[in-house]
Amino acid sequence: MGPREARLRAFVVAHSALASVDAVPELRLYLASAVTPLWHSSAETFQEEGIEPPYWAFAWAGGQALARHLLDHPDIVRGRSVADIGTGSGLVALAAKRAGAATVTAFDIDPLALAATLLNAEANDLEVERECRDVVGDALERFDIVLVGDLFYEEGLAKRMQAWAAELALLGKVVLVGDPGRAYLPTGLREVTSMELPTSLDLEGTTSKRVAVYQIE
Repeated sequence: MGPREARLRAFVVAHSALASVDAVPELRLYLASAVTPLWHSSAETFQEEGIEPPYWAFAWAGGQALARHLLDHPDIVRGRSVADIGTGSGLVALAAKRAGAATVTAFDIDPLALAATLLNAEANDLEVERECRDVVGDALERFDIVLVGDLFYEEGLAKRMQAWAAELALLGKVVLVGDPGRAYLPTGLREVTSMELPTSLDLEGTTSKRVAVYQIE
């Protein structure tokens, strides 16, 4: 482990604590208990490095729903090669691995998120691969399943994701999306399941949300 990786791991451990996930009690993650202090600390500590906001420190509703669906229906990923896009905390990737996926690769553009993902994998005695790059637009030839947890929150990213996900589906890949009704969620998706989940008032402005899992066809 290099000094930068060690520094990132130390930041995650110092600013979060292991806790069970509401909808996925089978897994524990390093999660933050308060939003604002962590946001400020992350911005101050990594202001010269262009690190993303600390999305990794929260179990977002779309990811929770997708993770729950995979654990309830492990046949979706069992024995298959899985890509988790915008992994954040690694929750969806870890759920896929726990459900029996042959290999899981967690993709994110934030090295801090991937440091958190590794810590969370270690905490749950699971192994996932990690790649720090913008994978949107890649054909993902070696993957059977593509998972997208809660990434339709920003217009530009959502447009890129929608076009790319449709292309992946045309290539025969199973593309599953977990989303709590974000502003830029595409219309016309096939809903697979839905559930009511508790949410953080600070993050979501409400204490619960209906969250759905969709398949892009």
